Amino acid sequence: MSTNKIALVTGGSRGLGRDMAINIAKKGLDVVITYQSNQTAADSVVSEIEKIGQKALAIPLDVSIYENYEPFFSHKLLPALNNHFQASTIDYLVHNAGQIAPAPFETASISEFKDMIHIHLMAPFFLTQHALKIMNNGGGIINISSGLTRFTTPGFATYAAMKGGLEVLTKYQAKELGARKIRANVVAPGAIETDIMGGAVRDNSTLNKALAADTALGRVGLPTDIGAVVAFLCTDEAYWINAQRIEISGGMNL
Repeated sequence: MSTNKIALVTGGSRGLGRDMAINIAKKGLDVVITYQSNQTAADSVVSEIEKIGQKALAIPLDVSIYENYEPFFSHKLLPALNNHFQASTIDYLVHNAGQIAPAPFETASISEFKDMIHIHLMAPFFLTQHALKIMNNGGGIINISSGLTRFTTPGFATYAAMKGGLEVLTKYQAKELGARKIRANVVAPGAIETDIMGGAVRDNSTLNKALAADTALGRVGLPTDIGAVVAFLCTDEAYWINAQRIEISGGMNL
């Protein structure tokens, strides 16, 4: 049986999730990532991790559909753990998969609201329930939130409300799973240059400069600013960090 610890990272094929997965592997963990549709990108992450010397695997999962959860664990993840890692358990769970549907509060639709609640609150709640059945005691949960729970930016009420709920959920997870020595923490990135929202922060120079001007360190964030912090939380060195919200924004909107 494998002696390496294993982390499961949802949405690990691109952006923040990609950097998280690679940095976790650099800490000596094996990694399973999920992806929604881009298998080529997911396979690229697996290849990068294998170059580091760790085992990795990519499995498709649409986190917005609750009915996918049980089959993902029973029919996909567990056989993969056994066949690819010679293991039957995981140690860390990183809830990173997500998307944003910006809309003014007054015009946000029920459909958009449902999408956001399914992806950003239902998935971290119920995927974790399933994961706990195969998670080792002493492991950890890292929930990815947003700087938008601390400061307000018009157009993100639905998304930020779900992330606020996720941050409260994290405290309950930390409290109720403490008997198993399972830690639960929040990592809250600020504005990051990724392809989310069509790459707006990365590609819109006016927006990029405005966000940089509101950040103490003078620029917007990069995916590489986030992954190492998430990876640290997946180590024994972080064992006394629990129920915390760690914002990684360069000092945005201070």
